Amino acid sequence: MGTRSDDSRPFGYRLTIWLVRPLLMALTRRDWAGAEHLPTEGGWVVCTNHTSYLDPLAFAHFMVDHGRAPRFLGKNEVFRVPVVGAVLRSADQIPVYRESGRAVDAYRAAVEAVRAGKCVAIYPEGTLTRDPGLWPMRGKTGAARVALETRCPVVPVATWGPHELLAPYAKRLRLFPRRTMHVRAGAPVRLDDLYGRPVTAELLAEATDRILDAITAELEVVRGEKAPAQRFDPGREGVTRTGRPRHLRDAS
Repeated sequence: MGTRSDDSRPFGYRLTIWLVRPLLMALTRRDWAGAEHLPTEGGWVVCTNHTSYLDPLAFAHFMVDHGRAPRFLGKNEVFRVPVVGAVLRSADQIPVYRESGRAVDAYRAAVEAVRAGKCVAIYPEGTLTRDPGLWPMRGKTGAARVALETRCPVVPVATWGPHELLAPYAKRLRLFPRRTMHVRAGAPVRLDDLYGRPVTAELLAEATDRILDAITAELEVVRGEKAPAQRFDPGREGVTRTGRPRHLRDAS
């Protein structure tokens, strides 16, 4: 990992920053912490929690303000939206084909990006958390797979505040009073003791749990409270991982 990290910004990236950052500066307050943990050399993975569709904006704002240009893994449906999809593709973002045979394409693209010295942003939960208290829920193994394959640093980041602008699965923004976007990065997750071992389901679960534990620890600092002792598991609770949860549909 001796090469300089690629913080280049393709046209779509620069266009998005030019359009969106002034709005975020005007409409939100910022509480940034932990930027000293962001690598300056080589490719790496950055992982954060997910409570609102606006999370990527606050998270990207933090990263861009500290000179980083992450490549996001995002669900393919967004890439099919007119104009938005074109901008995402021109910004060198990575589509994820969830629950399909093409899911491996995102993994390969992420590995390639890391090996090219880029920062790849992955939401290990794969979707908005189902946890009633908005703590990180049980994750998927994509981030762990990329990290173990490339042996790159994995930086955990806690994001908190976008849900106050746009609640999970809500359609109405709550712009006033101005909300504070809290983003806090932690020290890279220790995974080196897992390198070289057979990639089993148990190994991937261990690496994924470490990543989510680190994110949760940073979120506890931001929120000033302890997370539940047991991480929310949609499968155990009989909750689907995608789509609007039943209790929110019933409340609509």
